[in-house]
Amino acid sequence: MFYDLTLKITPQLMKDANGNEKKSLVGHLGTHFDVMNKEFPLSYFHLPAIIFNVYNKEEIDCNDIDFNQIQEGMFVVFATGFIEKVGYGHKDYFSHHPQLSKALIEQLIQRKIAIIGIDSPGIRRGKEHTLMDQYCADHHVFVVENLCHLDIVLNQKSFQSCYINTYPVNYSDMTGLPCRVVAEL
Repeated sequence: MFYDLTLKITPQLMKDANGNEKKSLVGHLGTHFDVMNKEFPLSYFHLPAIIFNVYNKEEIDCNDIDFNQIQEGMFVVFATGFIEKVGYGHKDYFSHHPQLSKALIEQLIQRKIAIIGIDSPGIRRGKEHTLMDQYCADHHVFVVENLCHLDIVLNQKSFQSCYINTYPVNYSDMTGLPCRVVAEL
């Protein structure tokens, strides 16, 4: 089974996002990678993945997940439910979203994962957003933001592990790459 985890962009969604977030331009609109000054490796198109249910957590910490389920080279996803709760494009969506603790991000980097995914606009808020995206990119970890429909995958009775296929647009010299993200169970 395939499940599309990509936010569908409509004219109204574009208008709402552009009205509430300066960076919601072509590269940072909807589901996208924060690649910073790096090149997305083709080997990251099809990765083993784990999705952690961290619904209703303000700050996700090391104690909120099972590190035994994480292997090197994985796509690690955090399902917070925030995109469904607040709605992409809303002002609060960009400023009051859940975030990963710095300790958790550091542990993920140490485990040499490939991608961090989240159903919010970033893994950190405010000024720390860009700094942490760059830190992750410098350690060969990319961040995919604004995933959606994670609850559908989590609710599958047969769900134990999956693969995630990610296809970024082939832009150059941009900090964000729009992408299509599909879970394969």
